[in-house]
Amino acid sequence: MVLRFIACLLMVSVADAAKKAAADPKECEVCIANLDAIDALIDKDEKTSKTSIMEAIGKHCGNLQNEEPNPKLNSRDRKMCYYFEPIKAAIAQPFSTRMPKDRVCKRLKASNAEICSVKYPVQVDQNISDEELLASLKKKRVKELKGILNDRGVKCEGCLEKADFIKRVMDTKGMSTDL
Repeated sequence: MVLRFIACLLMVSVADAAKKAAADPKECEVCIANLDAIDALIDKDEKTSKTSIMEAIGKHCGNLQNEEPNPKLNSRDRKMCYYFEPIKAAIAQPFSTRMPKDRVCKRLKASNAEICSVKYPVQVDQNISDEELLASLKKKRVKELKGILNDRGVKCEGCLEKADFIKRVMDTKGMSTDL
């Protein structure tokens, strides 16, 4: 009886550890980066003030209601600001308690799943030789290769194998991505 209990406990802990290891490290990366930038705009003594946090969100994002976003933001950050604008108060509440940024984003994800779906484009180093680029592309997942092609605005019709996607990325090597 005791052995069964210990075995069940061990299986639960192993499953929990596997679940944590399987978490995507880039999940909510744009949300977290924007919250870090907003946090940097707030004075140290105002970090718990919800009003200051909402003002910092407005300052970071710009005037979105008059379609004048902050010109320093890239397209992913602007998109995140459009998600943040109507829920400033919902962001300010956990933010004011100094909750970690990743937890704030995951809490926001519960009400709007798209918040964590925005990701920065996969970076491809343009200053390396073709052989080095090919080697680095072979290490990437197909999902990342599709992301590179999507960021370049290229469709890969008829691509079935990973090699097809790698060939298409190599063919469009000179195309830049929207940052």
